Amino acid sequence: MAIEMEDKYGAHNYHPLPVVLSKGEGAFVWDVEGKKYFDFLSAYSAVNQGHCHPKIVDAMVDQARTLTLTSRAFYNDQLGSYEKYITEYFGYDKVLPMNTGAEADETALKVCRKWAYEKKGIAADMAKIIVCENNFHGRTITIVSMSTDPDARNNFGPFTPGFVTIPYNNLDALIKELEDPNVAGFLVEPIQGEAGVFVPDEGYLKKAYELCKAKNVLFIADEVQTGIARTGKLLAVEHEDVRPDVLILGKALSGGVFPVSAVLCDDEVMMCIKPGEHGSTFGGNPIAGRVAVASLEVVKEERLAENAERLGKIFRDELRKIDSDMIELVRGKGLLNAVIIKPTNGKEAWDVCVKMADNGLLAKPTHGHIIRFAPPLIITEEQLMEALEIIKKSILAFE
Repeated sequence: MAIEMEDKYGAHNYHPLPVVLSKGEGAFVWDVEGKKYFDFLSAYSAVNQGHCHPKIVDAMVDQARTLTLTSRAFYNDQLGSYEKYITEYFGYDKVLPMNTGAEADETALKVCRKWAYEKKGIAADMAKIIVCENNFHGRTITIVSMSTDPDARNNFGPFTPGFVTIPYNNLDALIKELEDPNVAGFLVEPIQGEAGVFVPDEGYLKKAYELCKAKNVLFIADEVQTGIARTGKLLAVEHEDVRPDVLILGKALSGGVFPVSAVLCDDEVMMCIKPGEHGSTFGGNPIAGRVAVASLEVVKEERLAENAERLGKIFRDELRKIDSDMIELVRGKGLLNAVIIKPTNGKEAWDVCVKMADNGLLAKPTHGHIIRFAPPLIITEEQLMEALEIIKKSILAFE
């Protein structure tokens, strides 16, 4: 019934696996018939802290009973303490609070352009931002303007100008484009999640950051999916000791219970934005502030980055032991991993995901031939090994 209603009354902009979920707790979800599954997508890494984490839910419910929304026309008693907490947590002067990852990306683009004109001295409307092929930063018109995915772009033009696209993980291409004095920023995912968990060469991010610094170009890290402990560090850029000029966060900043996103940078960049030049009715609302603080506290208190680092290595090692021609490649970092599936006997990644669902584990293909595995970071080693048995059993069923 739920599937039929979505099909009849909802836009057809998603192609979900045919399961209807009604409950979640920790690393597990249950469907309407009571069947239990491991969740190995974590709402695209929004549920790093696990489903319905009691501390985060309690913070949300308590605040929802007290004060939900004031808009930014007035001060509220939660925003300042949240801003202090998150800026100290990540080590930046300022935060601009928004709601969704796409909004945060759009905010970062505006901040970068404003800085380009007011601080770098680029002539009006001439600023360029370098982006990477196969990126995924969201689905607004401006963001799909810099996409190379035909599905994201087809029949959505005309597109927003001002973006230069280069191959990901290619320093020579970056060096070439940075010669243009009108380049204001380099927007990059430390690991390309939606592209299939594509991990760049070691040293790529560090060198890219140094190249940007040498040309007075802002290094903008989109950590919406890779941030908040997912890859085994608080931020994926920390694997190479990089501190972005502009940091974009979302998804797990909310613990999966309420839309929260943020852009962090220092005063020299952020203070280019003046009253009336950017905003959001819901951005920085009291519930969001309480939820984000609780979500970030859980990450530290439960040592989720350390858990992701340790279990991620075990997960990749065990996947590589599976003796199947379907497994072409295993890659990832922390608990953000992917398996490249080679079609076998007419069966593809989608079929593997359907079989895993039958066996009690949920994951989703991306780009047709890649399965992304990203369980909640609170998963235990015992649970991980149980899940690996399901993955192995499902893949070997097609041999």
